[in-house]
Amino acid sequence: MIHIVLFEPEIPQNTGNIMRTCVAIGAKLHLIEPLGFRLDEKTLKRSALDYLEHLDYEVYDNYEKFAKANTGTFFFLTRYGEKTYSDISFKEIKDDIYLVFGRESTGIDKTILAEHLDQCYRIPTTDKVRSINLSNCVALVSYEVLRQLDFPHLFKEEPEIFKGKDFLKQFIEGSNNEEK
Repeated sequence: MIHIVLFEPEIPQNTGNIMRTCVAIGAKLHLIEPLGFRLDEKTLKRSALDYLEHLDYEVYDNYEKFAKANTGTFFFLTRYGEKTYSDISFKEIKDDIYLVFGRESTGIDKTILAEHLDQCYRIPTTDKVRSINLSNCVALVSYEVLRQLDFPHLFKEEPEIFKGKDFLKQFIEGSNNEEK
């Protein structure tokens, strides 16, 4: 199972987008306090849309309580990582995978990173930015994990409960019939 861990997130819209991503990929979300917003905040709900009822999440008072309550393989995503996330062979990991992301302004506590130097990874960027948007980072890295695992439990075609896999074919056929 993939777990997304947000260390002290500050921006409700980012967390809302990440909540939606977690529902889309079947990941559990772990929120480590303090949060820069209330979980009932309307901007958070707007970003997460109507998917909150499907979200599996847990909130922790601090990192120590989170670490004590969870076991698996942890990866810390930080601009200070000396390896890139694409260096990881996720197929080889048999434990639950925890992707840990830091707060928007300052990242993951440097003390925590120093204790896990060999588990720190970065997303490559130019020297023009310090980092990229948190919700983009979560989507980028979590979908790399899923790609390496061949997207387990995810639909590779449009589910029938929405438009269905033949939607575009039916759309084209319908358009052709209208032209005649």
